[in-house]
Amino acid sequence: MEPLNIEKKWVFSFVVSSLLCVFLLGTSFNLGLVSSLDRINSIFSIFSRGVSVNQTDPVFVESRISQPPPPPRPYVPQFAYLVSGSKGDLEKLWRTLKALYHPRNHYIVHLDLESSVEERLELASRIEKEAIFVKIGNVYMIKKANMVTYRGPTMVSNTLHASAILLKKSKEWDWFINLSASDYPLVTQDDILFTFSSLNRTLNFIEHTSRLGWKEGQRAKPVIVDPGLYMTTKQDVFWATEKRELPTAFKLFTGSAWMVLSRSFVEFMILGWDNLPRTLLMYYSNFLSSPEGYFHTVICNVPEFAQTAVNHDLHYISWDVPPRQHPHTLTLNDTIKMIRSGAPFARKFKHDDPVLDKIDKELLHRTNDSFTPGGWCSGNPPCSKVGNPNRLRPGPGSRRLALLMSSNGGSQVND
Repeated sequence: MEPLNIEKKWVFSFVVSSLLCVFLLGTSFNLGLVSSLDRINSIFSIFSRGVSVNQTDPVFVESRISQPPPPPRPYVPQFAYLVSGSKGDLEKLWRTLKALYHPRNHYIVHLDLESSVEERLELASRIEKEAIFVKIGNVYMIKKANMVTYRGPTMVSNTLHASAILLKKSKEWDWFINLSASDYPLVTQDDILFTFSSLNRTLNFIEHTSRLGWKEGQRAKPVIVDPGLYMTTKQDVFWATEKRELPTAFKLFTGSAWMVLSRSFVEFMILGWDNLPRTLLMYYSNFLSSPEGYFHTVICNVPEFAQTAVNHDLHYISWDVPPRQHPHTLTLNDTIKMIRSGAPFARKFKHDDPVLDKIDKELLHRTNDSFTPGGWCSGNPPCSKVGNPNRLRPGPGSRRLALLMSSNGGSQVND
């Protein structure tokens, strides 16, 4: 009988204790001592986070920063073009700009400080007087001109300047394309917009290789100074007597100065918190022909972007014999090769060369000083007004470009 009495006493004590706990808990809620279950959960979550932390995880701030996912992109992409020129390039630049124009895109033009004040003022005046440019508001000019030295890092600086302005002007464009006044399109904008509509928008078209060859001794080791960094008159670069060894902190790459870069990569270059773009910018400030190496070395040393690099600059260029440093001026004799290349752009051309008239007539269907026709064109005369900017009328150029894309689909970095 005694064990049974002990068990009953234990049960009675347990019931009394439970009732007392319930009473105290209810009182604490009423007194505000326990404000919410969220606070309790937060306490537990602190402990749970402490238990799950991986001791091998990096603790650098860069690894903790995350960007919000980008908004969904429309079917038809948008391009951001830089078209740059120098002394005497006004007419060439204007012709290239109008041949490239599409109301969906964004354009920034630049005549460097070697060009006359009259040339720059005339370019600004033409942009302000072109009715469609004014209505759509997608053509900008760098009015505070930069000094740009051939083969110098000031070309890199100017490209970064233009891309930063374009990032500020619009949050919508997908790819950045740098061209000079000596470039010209071989396909319509409808052709290229249609073809790029089906592409992954993280792809970067940048010709690149790590096989420096003769450039190792003549480009990577010499130290040069670009007077355009501190002078108001254009002068050629000059060499220091000292030379430097090849870097060991990163691997050098080289390639074409003409590129089609994704918005994500441009943002990484301009806005990113990783210090590599800035470190390499300082290194390439003393590098001969730095536009042929800076962007290539950055993209190929960052695993996230290296896998997006397609090894093609989307240009048709007829080079001289090795070392392939001076492109031939294209003429009517190059027409068939240009078309067969499938490239959307070609360089370099003389001002008003007959080959440009042939391209206008047979490839772009452009007449006189008009825009290149497309699905957006409306009004009479044609393209005097903007209809539906999202309406595309791709032609044979889109098929040539699609064939080029399929034959250059690999995006691996050359070792």
